[in-house]
Amino acid sequence: MASNAGMRIGIFRRFKPHILMVLAQVCYTIMYIITEASFNHGMNPFVYVTYRHILAGLVMLPFAYFLERNMRPKLTLALFLEISLLSLLGVSLTLNMYFTSLKYTSPTLLSCMVNTIASLTFILAVILRLELVNTRRLRGIAKIIGTVLSLAGVMTMTLYKGPVLKNLGHTLIHIRGSTTVIHEHWLKGSLLTIASCITWSIWYIMQVSIQNLT
Repeated sequence: MASNAGMRIGIFRRFKPHILMVLAQVCYTIMYIITEASFNHGMNPFVYVTYRHILAGLVMLPFAYFLERNMRPKLTLALFLEISLLSLLGVSLTLNMYFTSLKYTSPTLLSCMVNTIASLTFILAVILRLELVNTRRLRGIAKIIGTVLSLAGVMTMTLYKGPVLKNLGHTLIHIRGSTTVIHEHWLKGSLLTIASCITWSIWYIMQVSIQNLT
């Protein structure tokens, strides 16, 4: 009995990162649906982003102050400019475009396009020579194949229109709201989604430089 429990704990620790990634994606999906419902009821995306970060700042402030106050580097001018640029690009610009595109498109499109961020980050890192790809080794080939499959999967889910799926029973959750706004500016929303994914990738890459400063 004890050996079985220990085996389960060992398996859980081994696959803990994978389980957390799956749970994170589930939470993202729920967030998309709830956010779209709030937009359909009149919530402004810019107000939503502002409230979101005010709340997040208040929640994280005690942890940052008490747990990491002795670990913070000296705030130089270069570090201040880097943090300001990262905040403008990765928080203000990216998330405002991101949630505005959700208002104009759908959670399905947005969740699919978000999966391209890893591939876009890899491509930009290769272009900027921050990532080396050795096509003669299995690891380099796997990175290329993974990037191509990721982009192909996203394009397939976004562009392919299959048969209509009907509910077998009554839905458990009903979210009422206007659906005409979603398809009114579909092209604008798609372009905003692509732009937010690109800026999000740039934001990830820029964090490498700020880590070097600290």
